[in-house]
Amino acid sequence: MINLLIVEDNEKLRPALTSGLNNIERIHVLAGFAKGEDAIEYCYEETPTAILMDVQLAGKINGIETAVAIRREHPRIPIVFYSIQDDDDYYRAFLQSGILSHYAYVRKSNYLLPQMIAPLLQDAVGGRSFIDPDIESRVIEVRQKDQNDPMSLLEPNEQEVARMVAQGMSNKQIADRLGFRDKRTISRINGQIYTAWGLNNTTTDEKVARTRASIIVTSGRLLTWDANGVPFALDERGKWIEWTGN
Repeated sequence: MINLLIVEDNEKLRPALTSGLNNIERIHVLAGFAKGEDAIEYCYEETPTAILMDVQLAGKINGIETAVAIRREHPRIPIVFYSIQDDDDYYRAFLQSGILSHYAYVRKSNYLLPQMIAPLLQDAVGGRSFIDPDIESRVIEVRQKDQNDPMSLLEPNEQEVARMVAQGMSNKQIADRLGFRDKRTISRINGQIYTAWGLNNTTTDEKVARTRASIIVTSGRLLTWDANGVPFALDERGKWIEWTGN
């Protein structure tokens, strides 16, 4: 039995999905939420077998960010993502999430019927993964764009600060060089850089984030670090592999 959590912000679609999926053998919908924040709180108390997740949600975080937060508590919980959106930021969030298995990511228009969702849920529960070919081509496009130049994720002033951070300059030195009176401005810009590169998701230590930002600038590649501090980079197939500095 697949005990399913649905995260969908459309107030008409969510109950329709719930009814349709409950009518499919071996699927039972436990609950449904419009916001990722509510889904996260629910998963602190309950453990669904799988999650059906819209990428665009009603809260402050999107479906992919919601999945990452839930997987911190429930590693590799199977998730079927769907979206009608065609936005670089969503594909970028998916790439940076490090989600490698137990998932599907499909177009809402093609795969939203309950009888078409059921096999995707079963595959995800079985450990398999699937990306809709149209989405995969866009993910590859965004990956190549970002992998070729992580600076493309930053605004011009952020790029300038990132280069100075990589040169080993302090916030005060950078503020003086750029003519800022308040060095806290540089701290705020650093925070924006860490967010754009996903560094604030892997560490709460500003010194570590600063060092990792310097490595990204120097390497010219978008990198991510696991909980043990091991760096990973995207290979040509779009998989995160351990990075050795080459």
